Amino acid sequence: MTGRQVFPPLTLRAEGLSCGRGGMALSQDLVFSVPSGQCLLLRGANGAGKSTLLLTLARIIRPLSGSFGIDGADEDMPLIHYCGHRNAIKPRLSVCENLDFWRTMNGANGVSSQAALARVGLGHLGDLDAGFLSAGQTRRLALARLLVSLRPLWLLDEPTAALDVDGHALVGQLIDTHLAMGGMVVAATHDPISLSKAEQVQTLQLGAVS
Repeated sequence: MTGRQVFPPLTLRAEGLSCGRGGMALSQDLVFSVPSGQCLLLRGANGAGKSTLLLTLARIIRPLSGSFGIDGADEDMPLIHYCGHRNAIKPRLSVCENLDFWRTMNGANGVSSQAALARVGLGHLGDLDAGFLSAGQTRRLALARLLVSLRPLWLLDEPTAALDVDGHALVGQLIDTHLAMGGMVVAATHDPISLSKAEQVQTLQLGAVS
C-alpha cells in the first residue's frame, strides 16, 4: 500500500459534543475538527472518557448532547473503521480466515489478506489457529483489518496495547501511510505514537467533568 491520495477531502467535526454512559457525562462541550491527513490523539487518565468518545464517534452509543459528522462524505460511502481494545478474533479460525472474514464483511477494496498479514509481521502464520497467537500477535491481526478494507476514518482504542517496540513503530507507520492517503485518525492512547510529520498531529486532553 502506497502513500498516494485515495480518499476525497473530508473533515470530521464535533460541536458542543458531550459523551457519557448511563446518563453520566464523562466529557462535555467538546469542539474539534480533524481534516484529511490529520491525526487526533485523545489523552487522559483512565475513566476520562476516551473510549466513550470513540464509541460515540463510531455511532455505537449516542451522544448526550451536541453533534458531529464528516463534512464532504458521500451518503453511501463506508466511512469508519473502529478498532477497540478487544481484538474481535475467533480463536478456532486460522489467522488468514479471521482476516478473510473481515475483508468480506467490510469490503475487499484494500490489499489482499496475505499482503496485510505480511505488512503487520504475520505473513508466516496465516494457517495457524488464531487462538495460538500471543497477545501482541493478536493485536497485529486486529490492525491488519484496517488494511484489507479502505475506510477514511480510523477510530483506534489503545492501538499499541500488548505490542513490543517494533509493534509501536508499526502503528506509527500504518497511521503515516493512512494519513498520506488522505485518511483521518482519532486514537485514544496512553503511549506515545511517533509520526513522520509532527504538524499532522493534534492532541485533545480529556478529564473528569466537575
